[in-house]
Amino acid sequence: MQFSKAKTDFLEYLEIEQNRSQKTIANYDHYLTRLLDFAGDIKVTDIDPELIRKWRLWLNRLGSNVSDELGKSTQNYHLIALRSFLKYCAKRDIPALSADKIELARTVRKQVTFLSEEELDRLFAEPDTSKITGLRDRAILELLFSSGLRVSELIGLNRDHINLKRREFMVRGKGQKDRPIFISLEAAEWIDKYLQQRKDNTKPLFIRYSGKKTVDLSGNFHRLTARSVQRLVARYALMAGITKHVSPHTLRHSFATDLLMNGADLRSVQAMLGHSNIATTQIYTHVTDPHLKSIHERFHHKIKA
Repeated sequence: MQFSKAKTDFLEYLEIEQNRSQKTIANYDHYLTRLLDFAGDIKVTDIDPELIRKWRLWLNRLGSNVSDELGKSTQNYHLIALRSFLKYCAKRDIPALSADKIELARTVRKQVTFLSEEELDRLFAEPDTSKITGLRDRAILELLFSSGLRVSELIGLNRDHINLKRREFMVRGKGQKDRPIFISLEAAEWIDKYLQQRKDNTKPLFIRYSGKKTVDLSGNFHRLTARSVQRLVARYALMAGITKHVSPHTLRHSFATDLLMNGADLRSVQAMLGHSNIATTQIYTHVTDPHLKSIHERFHHKIKA
């Protein structure tokens, strides 16, 4: 079978049988098309270790719009897509290389950036809550830190998704997996204050108030975009005098770090973040290392002189 035909079948399999998101399918299509660009429309059986070695070398020298070369993590995304494709081929009895023959490149673990309690207080104090945009932004900041939501999950929320009395709701995250979300009393109060000032009947929880097109043809306000949330978080961090790079994901990191520093176990944090693999959650363990040392000194048995 030709690679292009098998690739199309694989993407349809992801959509129909695996119920993967359109974004995931588009990413896999992009990565596998890179192999098509490199090797041409070869047969699936022509994908062997030597071809993959040459493709990896090609990827390593391939630039992006922000760099002269692709990062190791980005190169690994291409290999992960290929491994998934090869697993699909095995499942469909299409002769192909075994997926376990492909090893990912070693990458340097990224440093986790999180905010201290004092930095969070300064950040939350920046929005002008005398205006509805400030109320919205304060509610966004509080909710991101309180829940550990991804920005894509936050912007997808509708008003009726959140139960402010119980302070919990369900969200569908990566891999179309549902997980429970719990929020603090402060976050619930700020969301409530924001909604009380809303005079519209638009469904989205967080809406746009500026820009060329704030409403659609029916008069409903447009949903806030991920890029808009990223910009407002970065702007308030700058206003608060926080020198480190701050994004919505920084608040997610801060949420996880706060839980671990206060005694939560890694499995619980994994569930609250929606990580499918515990290894992903383990990026936070080195953050708590100083905390572990203090526990050791407090509780470890000391031999008396």
